[in-house]
Amino acid sequence: MKRRLRAYFILITFCSPLVTKAQFYNLPSDYFSALLTERELAKKDSSIHTSIKPYVHFFSSKYQQCVDSHQVLPYVHEDEGKDFIFYNHLINIAPKNELINIRIDPILNVELGRDFADTIKRNLYTNTRGAIMSGTIGKQVYFETMFAENQSLFPNYLYQGVNNLKVVPGQGRFKTFKETAFDYAFSSGFVSIQAAKNFNIQVGHGKQKIGNGYRSLLLSDNSFNYPFIRFTEQWFKGKIQYSSIYAVLMNFAPAAKKQTFGIEPLLQKKAASFQYLSINPTNFLNLSFFQGLIWQAGDDRNRQHLSWQYFNPIIYTQLASYGLNNKNNILIGADMKLKLSNTLNMFYQFMADDLGTQDTLGKGYGHQAGFNYFDAFGIKRLFLQGEFNFVSEGSYNNVENEKTNQAYSHYNQNLAFTLGHGRELIVMANYKIKRFDLILKYNYQEVLSNKKVNYFNNIINLRLGYTINTAYNLNASLGYTYRSQNFANFNNLNIETGYFFIALKTSLYNFYYDF
Repeated sequence: MKRRLRAYFILITFCSPLVTKAQFYNLPSDYFSALLTERELAKKDSSIHTSIKPYVHFFSSKYQQCVDSHQVLPYVHEDEGKDFIFYNHLINIAPKNELINIRIDPILNVELGRDFADTIKRNLYTNTRGAIMSGTIGKQVYFETMFAENQSLFPNYLYQGVNNLKVVPGQGRFKTFKETAFDYAFSSGFVSIQAAKNFNIQVGHGKQKIGNGYRSLLLSDNSFNYPFIRFTEQWFKGKIQYSSIYAVLMNFAPAAKKQTFGIEPLLQKKAASFQYLSINPTNFLNLSFFQGLIWQAGDDRNRQHLSWQYFNPIIYTQLASYGLNNKNNILIGADMKLKLSNTLNMFYQFMADDLGTQDTLGKGYGHQAGFNYFDAFGIKRLFLQGEFNFVSEGSYNNVENEKTNQAYSHYNQNLAFTLGHGRELIVMANYKIKRFDLILKYNYQEVLSNKKVNYFNNIINLRLGYTINTAYNLNASLGYTYRSQNFANFNNLNIETGYFFIALKTSLYNFYYDF
C-alpha cells in the first residue's frame, strides 16, 4: 500500500495537467532562486520598496509581472506535456469568473550525503514531505499556507549546533529520531488584505526580513516562524512606504514557575513590535529607518501586561520614551540602497543597541556594507555579491534583558544576525544557464569573546542544480560544503567538515546552516 501511495505521489507531481503560467510564492524566498525577480526589481526605473520581505505585491503591477516572468526558459504554449512538467503548478483551481484562484504544490527535500571528515562514515540524509497552497479571492485578498514534516541526520557541526540551540535552525523544536537524527515540523501561513489602494493588512504565522543583504542586522528570516500582524501603507505615489509589525515571540523558558510532573511546560511568551519607514527620493536611491521593541515577557501565568506605548505605531517614539538602555529592549537602525546602474547596486545597514553604555562607540552596534551585481561584466544571468557584516559584543542583549528574558531572540535564535556578534565576510556567485544553476558561496567568520577572536570559520559551498519545475522551484542538485572551524583559545584546535550531497527539493525558503 505504501509503495502505491509513493508511486501515485510521484505520478501526480510530474504529470498533473495544469493550465496556468508559473508563479512563485510570497515567502521570503530562497535567496538564489529569487535572483531573476530581484534582477528586474533592481533596475533604476523600478520604484518598488525591496528592502522588506515578503513584498506586498498589491502595491505594484510591475512586481507581479516580475514574479510571473520568473522562469528559467521563455514561456510558450507549444507542448502541453512540457508545460505541466516544467512550468505549471501541481493543482490549480481557476474558475472562468476569476473570483478565486488556488494553487497547490508539493514541498519535498530528499537529500543524501556523506561527511568525509566523519570517522564513523554515516550516511547523512534529510527527508522532507509537505504541501504549500496559495491563492487569491477577488482582487483584494491573497492567502498562503504551508506545512512540512522532516527527519534529518546532519553533519557533526550542525548536529552539535542543533543540540546546543535546542532547535533546528529556522525550523523550530525537534524530537530525537533513531538516536542521532532529528524529527521536526515547519509550518507558516498568512492572509494579505488590500483594505484600500495604499493600505495593506497581513495576518499570519511566518517571518519577515528587512535589509538588502544576505544577512540582516535588524530583522531576519533566520529564526523560527511567529504569529504576527503587519500594517503597510504607501504615500506620495508610492515613494514612501511604512510598515508596522506586531508579533508574539517565545523564550525557551517555562511560562510558569510551578511545573506539573510529566506534562511539557508552555514556553514563555514576549511581545515584539517593529516599525520600518522606507523612502525613495528617486528611483535609484532608497533610505530606510527601523525600530524594534521587545516588550516585557509574560508573568507566571504567561499573561502579557502591555501598556499603550507598545501599540504606538510611530517610529522612534518608543526610543524617545525608554531610550536604548531600558528593560524594554529597543533596537534601532537604518538602511541605504544606491542603484549605480541597472545591474549594480550598493547597500549599507546600521544597527544600534545600548549606545554609549561602556565603550566610546557604545556597547551594542553593528554595520553591513555590500553590493549586488546582476549580469556581471555583461554576462547574462551571472550574479555576484560581496558583503561585510560586523556586530559588536553585547548587541541584541544586555544584563537587564538577561534578567527579564527580553533578548532580541525567538526560539533560542537571534532575530537578526545569524552569528549573534562578530565579523563576517561573504562572497557569492551564481550563474544560470537555461535551467542549470551554479552557485559558489564563501563565508569567513570571526566570533569574538572579550574583544578577541574566540573561533573563526571558513565555509565554502559549491552547488550545481537543474530546475525541473519553475512554478514551485523543484530542482535536482549536487553539492559540496567545506567547513573549517578553528578555536584560537584551545591551541588552535581545528575541526573540519567535508559534506557531499545529492538532493531533489523544492527551494522555496531559506535555511541558514552557514555558521
